Amino acid sequence: MNVRMIRKIVATALVALAVSTSLYAEGQQEGGGRGGAASPYPGVNILRDERGRVINLGGMDVIIADWWSPTEVPEPTNAAEEATAEYRAWIQKTYNFTIKQIGVTSWGSSPEFFTNFATNGGPENYVYIMRQNAISAPMRNGLFYDLSTLTALNFNDPKWVQSIKGLTTVGNKIYGMRAEEPEPKFGVYFNKRMLQEAGINPDSLYDMQKNGTWTWAEFEKICARITRDTNNDGVNDVYALTSFSKDFFNMVVASNGATFIGRDSNGRFYNATKENAFIEAMNWGNNIVRRYEMPYPEGASWNYAYAAFRNGEAAMTVAAVYEAGNIRAMKDDYGFVCFPKGPRMKDYVNIWDDNVYVIPACYDAARANKIAFAYNLYTEPTPGWDGADDWKIFYYNRYRDPRAVDETIAILRKNGVIWYQTLIPSIDTGDIIYQVYGGWATPAEKIEEVATSWQPFINEANGQR
Repeated sequence: MNVRMIRKIVATALVALAVSTSLYAEGQQEGGGRGGAASPYPGVNILRDERGRVINLGGMDVIIADWWSPTEVPEPTNAAEEATAEYRAWIQKTYNFTIKQIGVTSWGSSPEFFTNFATNGGPENYVYIMRQNAISAPMRNGLFYDLSTLTALNFNDPKWVQSIKGLTTVGNKIYGMRAEEPEPKFGVYFNKRMLQEAGINPDSLYDMQKNGTWTWAEFEKICARITRDTNNDGVNDVYALTSFSKDFFNMVVASNGATFIGRDSNGRFYNATKENAFIEAMNWGNNIVRRYEMPYPEGASWNYAYAAFRNGEAAMTVAAVYEAGNIRAMKDDYGFVCFPKGPRMKDYVNIWDDNVYVIPACYDAARANKIAFAYNLYTEPTPGWDGADDWKIFYYNRYRDPRAVDETIAILRKNGVIWYQTLIPSIDTGDIIYQVYGGWATPAEKIEEVATSWQPFINEANGQR
């Protein structure tokens, strides 16, 4: 018996336990009768109540709310998307509801929009998407529904991301969820032409990553070979690296097993910047920037590094996976590897900073359970497209070579750490990084400075006054 069949059996059992809720008390509308056709999807059971009636949500409209999607669901663009659209159309007809993910607000206004709705309520039925750095206050203030009380959700199902569950669990209550794989965030893009001109085989980066020897030391050797003065005027005119400061230093810290804010076994936050792994990482990163980073031109915008890499002005950049949507248009060929591992790490690492899905606490139990039931169905893998490697389809269109997907993205999807400073919104990694990157302060100076300035925020997050 495969995992999917086990999940369906468990889901059916859970539904049977929940028949007392009004989730099953809607009228006999289409999709809610005793009979009806069998499921067209092998292994997918149609969920029914104790009387044999198909569960009926009574025409409920559910919105998965974000700040980036269009207001209308776009048409499918490939076979996988078509299959998903057909499957979701079937579940909506079968259980008599509608569901779609659309933008309802802007990036900057999203936290306020949620707070207003969760406080005052409204006719909309939301599963609301929030950035991690915006969940702390509403979670403390009781604005998220306790998902552990909803019988429509089974958090033992392997589709739920455990890092998000852990991040949003307080005592026995669960306030956040995510059914999508953690996003593979940051790695190193490299310009194959510029590596070849420096006498470096671009595939050697993939090879080192594959055999476990892609380390800080190897990265530094490559930086040293690329960065050079080609016209003997005493000034480097070819640079190894250009990156947005936080992208680079966040990965430097994570790649050595360090973090800015830690969380102890009692769930209490603490300042982790004085730990040896952190100090070692910041000093190494600062040395790399001073020696191999291309200086920003006078008056350049904060995101100049992205354009500079695309234009072939530097050979490597530390950037997010989603930046491939812009990088794929560059003239030169490029590759993508994980950030090299530091001396305190045995494997490559990814920082998991994924969006969190919540249900506003303003709903009563019956309504919240219906919303959760609809969302649970919506997030089920599309039958026939839930193979172990089907996730690669999305990424193949965004990279020039398959090794970036088969090897790098595959690692980043699995190797991740949670950073807890997202739960303390008054603390930002840039409090240390920006001045160190700009050369205005040393790592030691900034570490000492935040020891005082961060502590009140840490105390507040720990419930102290």
